[in-house]
Amino acid sequence: MSPSVVVLDYGSGNLRSVVRAVERAGADVVLTGDFTAALEADGLVVPGVGAYAACMAGLRAIKGERIIGRRLAGGRPVLGICVGMQILFSRGVEHGVETVGCEEWPGEVSRLQADVVPHMGWNTVSVPQGSALFAGVEDQRFYFVHSYAARSWDLETNDRTAAPLVTWAEHGGDRFVAAVENGPLWATQFHPEKSGDAGAALLRNWVDSLR
Repeated sequence: MSPSVVVLDYGSGNLRSVVRAVERAGADVVLTGDFTAALEADGLVVPGVGAYAACMAGLRAIKGERIIGRRLAGGRPVLGICVGMQILFSRGVEHGVETVGCEEWPGEVSRLQADVVPHMGWNTVSVPQGSALFAGVEDQRFYFVHSYAARSWDLETNDRTAAPLVTWAEHGGDRFVAAVENGPLWATQFHPEKSGDAGAALLRNWVDSLR
């Protein structure tokens, strides 16, 4: 049986390419904003493009932050992509406007401090040992399109819980979080659905983790 995956439809763009990419990775995919369906699927993908505040408004309109929170409380996998990763942090600051995020991780999403913004194109990433998400593609390049990012990792863990695996990237001398694996919550700042064979392999790794 293929794992069931919901790609969360909350008004963000670029959803069809995400659906197709996750289908190719071996999942049974439904695009919906339905609360129950999103809660009960084997995996949930939270995509996102555009402004942080607009994404949070769309997410809250369908109680998406509650869906994410309830899934994670039950150990059920969630994958955030691009702004779908950024909204997992405590807050985002764009053009002087601060927006409260889903608060799954502490920290702030802010504008990249580089001469050229947005960061657009292929880039390498620095993957920690033991990554399941990047298994087999640790040395590959991935496709980024963003002006904002989490530029620090603020979550503190104790000896009783496994520390999250944080993957980093750099643009114009500014280092930022490129991906996180934190129990059932995984996320990427880059677009795996636009990252060719490497992105396809990464999505297969996530879908395989749902089996």
